[in-house]
Amino acid sequence: MTTTDSTQLPPLPATPERVRIGVVSISDRASSGVYADQGLPALKEWLAGALHNPIDFEERLIPDEKDGISAALIGLVDAGCSLVLTTGGTGPAPRDVTPEATLAVSDREMPGFGEQMRQISLAFVPTAILSRQVAVIRGHSLIINLPGQPKAIAETLQGLKAADGTQQVSGIFAAVPYCIDLIGGPYLETRDEICKGFRPKTAIRRRG
Repeated sequence: MTTTDSTQLPPLPATPERVRIGVVSISDRASSGVYADQGLPALKEWLAGALHNPIDFEERLIPDEKDGISAALIGLVDAGCSLVLTTGGTGPAPRDVTPEATLAVSDREMPGFGEQMRQISLAFVPTAILSRQVAVIRGHSLIINLPGQPKAIAETLQGLKAADGTQQVSGIFAAVPYCIDLIGGPYLETRDEICKGFRPKTAIRRRG
């Protein structure tokens, strides 16, 4: 059996690679102008703080329509987004169809992301068990449904920390960079103080 040594991996460029990330806020009322959308700003702020990589964001603000959500996800993947994050539409209400729309465009499901998000949220609210977030792979892209509230978005992405700052429960984003490595995407470099991405030693690339 052949093992891979990290020294066999290509060196990182002098500066972090520029990445394209899709962010999608799904809400009937926000998309129609009833109130200001908070999902897109929350996603962009968190990602910009968590990654060293410069980011080109592809934004979508759309209503809770299954076919429209699926079309938006396909379009973002086709546009070269290696990571697509959605917020909203994951509860049990009749108009909450984001998980169904996401699964409809999936090549493979990644159930661990949804399981961990619910586990984190249960530390705050018992209604976390009503959340139906899913994560899938389409082509070389990872698509993840996140909760609808900005506070919950940050909690599920970066996890739970004790008062002294030590990590108690890992957020889901810790696993995102290595997942994207495995499906052929760019090398994401996280800021450890926000969310430390985990890679096996054999997958860690060094600067040349």
